[in-house]
Amino acid sequence: MTNCTQQSFAFPVCKRRSVEANFQGGDITSDGGVLLLRQVDRRLGLSAAVAQALDDPRRQASCQHDAVSLIRQRLYALALGYEDLNDHQSLRTDVAMQTAVERESVLASSATLCRWENRADREAAWKLHEVLVDQFISSFKRAPKKLILDFDATDDVVHGKQEGRFFHGYYDHYCFLPLYVFCRDQLLVSYLRPSKIDGAKHAWAILALLVKRLRAVWPKVRIIFRGDSGFCRWRMLSWCERHGIGYIVGIAQNKRLNAHTAQLQRDAEHCFAELGGKVRWFTDVRYAARSWDHPRRVIAKIEHTEMGSNPRYVVTNLDGDARALYEQLYCARGDMENRIKEQQLDLFADRTSCHRWWPNQFRLLLSSLAYTLLEAIRRVALQGTELAHAYVGTLRLKLLKIGAVILRNTRRIRFLLSSTCPYQRLFFHVAAKLAPD
Repeated sequence: MTNCTQQSFAFPVCKRRSVEANFQGGDITSDGGVLLLRQVDRRLGLSAAVAQALDDPRRQASCQHDAVSLIRQRLYALALGYEDLNDHQSLRTDVAMQTAVERESVLASSATLCRWENRADREAAWKLHEVLVDQFISSFKRAPKKLILDFDATDDVVHGKQEGRFFHGYYDHYCFLPLYVFCRDQLLVSYLRPSKIDGAKHAWAILALLVKRLRAVWPKVRIIFRGDSGFCRWRMLSWCERHGIGYIVGIAQNKRLNAHTAQLQRDAEHCFAELGGKVRWFTDVRYAARSWDHPRRVIAKIEHTEMGSNPRYVVTNLDGDARALYEQLYCARGDMENRIKEQQLDLFADRTSCHRWWPNQFRLLLSSLAYTLLEAIRRVALQGTELAHAYVGTLRLKLLKIGAVILRNTRRIRFLLSSTCPYQRLFFHVAAKLAPD
């Protein structure tokens, strides 16, 4: 790009008035809502916990940017929509970001952040997962009676020669296969895996670790494992039964299961032909695959529409009405896919473009930590408001991307937020809710 010496630009007139634009407005930011990120971070103690968990081998006396500043800069930028390290070349001079990070000078460059990310290793990934689980535990004021852990895998497309990338036949591209674990809207695990493996690989070990940690804090809590048919492995189901874990897991239809429900499927077809409307029935089946150690309860959904028969099955050790378990409990796992979309689309968890494996896992966890900040705003400060169930992308647009003039002197820093912001009252409501107790 050629160097431009032009200082202003004239636009077409508006109502006989000339329109002129220049870049002489002074310290103005488009991210005035970053103060809310700073507020929720201070309330959770998230960046401080991450800095304490990670080793910093640098000679501290020579460091211009400490670990806490690097963490805050990266997490706040992701939450604000800046997915690339290149964005920090200009973002590092933004006074709003400097204030949120609690610095008065230029922040870290993209090169500094890149070197920081590339120091990540297996131990860092383990410790950051411990921080995520600790944040989840500390979010409860009293012991919960029941926790439902949702497991799901998704594809993370890669376009380079990253370590651990493989072609996946189902997704039809080169990708990673990260495993996510949520409890309602809260994220507990974001585990990067190569895509050449079984989609349920390591899920058993992760479930065991989570159960051990959660029961150490809440010995009487009831834990339910929920997943799609990709996690239907009899050894995992057997482990759940031995350790008092409830489960409700999808199971792919097969000839034997369809044989069990063949008569009901025919009855549903006849009922549809007579009434002309969708038929949807539920029943229980005792079923054991050849590899299973004993028969288990399988809930069958018998459905017939204009598209034909559509049977679906889930295996469970839970008591209760078949229809209620399927529609109210099992189908609710679909909301987890929205949470994964927030990770992938709104918080850039798929920016795994480092060559080495562990820096990519570290990037995935940084996105998860940024999600933790935004989810805490939604959970703590927005209950009962119009944004109580808003996606994190909507929260960013309405509460964080606010234009502001910043006046900074030796005594104070003033954020003069846009007078035409339509969410002024909600902004101050959130700030008050996130204030330290």
